[in-house]
Amino acid sequence: MSAQPLAMHQVDYEGFEIHVSATPTDEGANRYTYMAYVCHPGANPALPGHAVTYHADGDETWRSEQDATDEAVHVGRSIVDGTHPDLSVLSLVTHGF
Repeated sequence: MSAQPLAMHQVDYEGFEIHVSATPTDEGANRYTYMAYVCHPGANPALPGHAVTYHADGDETWRSEQDATDEAVHVGRSIVDGTHPDLSVLSLVTHGF
């Protein structure tokens, strides 16, 4: 059975929104992971091309919900800043969403 996500956190950054949901892992050792996305304010992330989604890599976990959330926000900022090695908001900008 998969763990239920905790509250969704939102951070406004450089004209974008970073949305993060930290989730307890199934390990049972008070470890957390995250799923997140970056979008323009008011965008519908369920629509294709309206958000850049990302999640923790592989078996990465954190000791608290706050630590997982902080890491997800850090990654989201790197996506917005253009310093993430694989993800970019360029498609959001060029499509006008």
